Amino acid sequence: MLRPGGVLIATVDKDAAHDVGSDIDAILRPYRSAAAASDRGDLITRQAAAHGLDPAPGTRFTGHGQGSTPRDTVRKLRAGYFASWFDGDPATTETLAAALTALPDQDRPRADPRYRLASFVRRGGTRG
Repeated sequence: MLRPGGVLIATVDKDAAHDVGSDIDAILRPYRSAAAASDRGDLITRQAAAHGLDPAPGTRFTGHGQGSTPRDTVRKLRAGYFASWFDGDPATTETLAAALTALPDQDRPRADPRYRLASFVRRGGTRG
């Protein structure tokens, strides 16, 4: 519960933030399904509005040290870590794993993701 003028801040579109345009993302992008993401900005904004919250200025931040490596991405893919956007069968998982294993610099992290913070203010208060 928020009092009038209270602020809610939420990280949104986290899965999308991990697509940093790297060679890893070029392989995974055709298999990403943003439609299933429960933290999509449009969904959060609609839910906020339904509960008396108006959008306010947000911001972005870098998830330092969170850049993916091909080797770690293969491990996570096989472990089902990407279930929020990938519903692949075992054959597709192994096809992607083979493509990721073929990338150079298996242990070099790619760019860190940039996350988005959405901000909402409870109606009835003043905005600063």
